[in-house]
Amino acid sequence: MSVFDELKGKADQLVEKATDLAANNADKIRGAVGSAGDFVDEKTGGKFTDTVNKVQGAANDFVDKAESGKTGAAETPEAPKPTAEDTDGDFKQGSSSTF
Repeated sequence: MSVFDELKGKADQLVEKATDLAANNADKIRGAVGSAGDFVDEKTGGKFTDTVNKVQGAANDFVDKAESGKTGAAETPEAPKPTAEDTDGDFKQGSSSTF
């Protein structure tokens, strides 16, 4: 068994654990996702509301799938990447920001 096979097995185990945790704590996660989105909107003056809403939707979809037991490693949602349109030119690759 190669190192990559072992890593894939470990990654699959982590996804399974994350799915179980998400399913068992769905209400708490949805509340935290909503609060985090509200926080980001507040700190950015609503500038990234569309992107925040997309990320919130993806997180809530993951929780929904975890609750119904349908989530697998291949179905894990990927958060949308910000585009130049989302950032109004303020985003510079490699820069960091704090809220």
